[in-house]
Amino acid sequence: MKNLLLTALFGLFLTTCLQAQSTNPPAQSEGFKITAHVQGIKDTTCVLAHYFGAGQYIPKDTARVDVNGNMVFEGKKHLPEGLYIAVTPKNRYIELLMTNDQEFSFATDTANVIKNMKVTGSKENELFYTYQQGLGSFYDEAKALEVEKKLRNDATSAAMVNQKMSDLQKKAQMYREQFFKENNNTFAVKLIKASAEPDVPPAPKLANGRPDSVWVFNYFKSHFWDDYDFADERFVRTPILQKKIDRYLKELTVQTPDSLIKEADLMVGKARAGKSKEVLSYTVWYITSQYEQPKVMGTDGLFVHMFEKYYATGIMPVSDSSTIKNIGDRVKTLKPLLVGKILPAPVVSDTLRRPVAFQNIKSDYTVVFFYDPHCGHCRESAPKLQKFVDTYKGKGVEVVAIAIDQSPEEWKKFIREFKLGNAINGYDFASRTDYRHQYDVWTTPTVYVLDKNKKIIARKLPVEQIEDFVLFHKRQHAAQGAPKPAVAPANAKASVKK
Repeated sequence: MKNLLLTALFGLFLTTCLQAQSTNPPAQSEGFKITAHVQGIKDTTCVLAHYFGAGQYIPKDTARVDVNGNMVFEGKKHLPEGLYIAVTPKNRYIELLMTNDQEFSFATDTANVIKNMKVTGSKENELFYTYQQGLGSFYDEAKALEVEKKLRNDATSAAMVNQKMSDLQKKAQMYREQFFKENNNTFAVKLIKASAEPDVPPAPKLANGRPDSVWVFNYFKSHFWDDYDFADERFVRTPILQKKIDRYLKELTVQTPDSLIKEADLMVGKARAGKSKEVLSYTVWYITSQYEQPKVMGTDGLFVHMFEKYYATGIMPVSDSSTIKNIGDRVKTLKPLLVGKILPAPVVSDTLRRPVAFQNIKSDYTVVFFYDPHCGHCRESAPKLQKFVDTYKGKGVEVVAIAIDQSPEEWKKFIREFKLGNAINGYDFASRTDYRHQYDVWTTPTVYVLDKNKKIIARKLPVEQIEDFVLFHKRQHAAQGAPKPAVAPANAKASVKK
């Protein structure tokens, strides 16, 4: 299910990008021609591609390398602008900036691509490599000073080396500032500056004399997007936009739905203000794609928010109504099952066909285990579940195990085989429940953990993590000054009668 939806979202994004590209003004030249000589490769084929995010690239052309390392990438249509790579054998690559001028040449050596790079006919690529070569020379000097410091480790020599290193850092900073000043409006400088993180000035001191780390974090976060241009669609074809979104959302933002939604809206707002359809589409698509099945439990509320605010309203321009409907159906399933919602009471009966009064289950925690008696993963998980059930029965935790498939006979056989008599076992004898759409059970087992009010506090947990989660939640609850749920510690299982 996840892969189908992500593929659909990706298709919508690419369609939007192609539509946006078709409206771009015509380039100065209709085609492209990149002539290259690369010492160290021969008799092979290289691929010219542009980045799509940080870990993918989209091929645009191929070139045959002759015995002398010569090749030509050539085409009749102007390439979309951005950061490209010439992929050589063994997955080595050479980065190239693609802007208006798409007829140029370069020569380099695989022994050190950056240091040996010479570009003719492309100012942007000349600047791109000149800057890297300049920083490379400072880096080489710094390495030499580190060697000197190890060889001459007396106090006087160490002080001299430290002073040289400080002077070198100042020279490198001056070089960087001068380079940016002289080439301020170029794509090369925009790319380099956007890749860097904010320079944080010295922090104010706290009463104890230490730097204020909270001020440092807030300054860093508030200036994180200063050097990024949301109006420049070329950044979609670089790794930078994806990396910055990941850094901002996953590392600089508290992983709760409210915080994530606020920061996601901030980024989308910047993209909308930039008026680039490609940047807007990428920003909305990428954030949405990351939070349908997020790594941090409970943050899929952002996925629901992104669809409802941007896809369903047309802010994210799409033309495939059937795909939007399918994703909307997925959101409709997820929304009432998000962490923080009350789990709809399952309509099931016990082995004597007596209705299970779900809302009358009195416990600090209720674990709902949806399974299929023939499912291999369910059978592997069952002994772990049985151990958890028997350990915490009567200690503030109830487990409701619900078979979603097979016959009543197979269900009862599963209960006997795995000794789940201490669980509350349920079955829908009337087959009224669509577990996929009512409880998001697309794979089994599917686990929900509820608090005493039947509010969802965890979903999609592996069985082996249930105990750790419940104990963690208990400690967290106690630390907040709330009444302590009556959950026995893990070592209490030795006293439980089997």
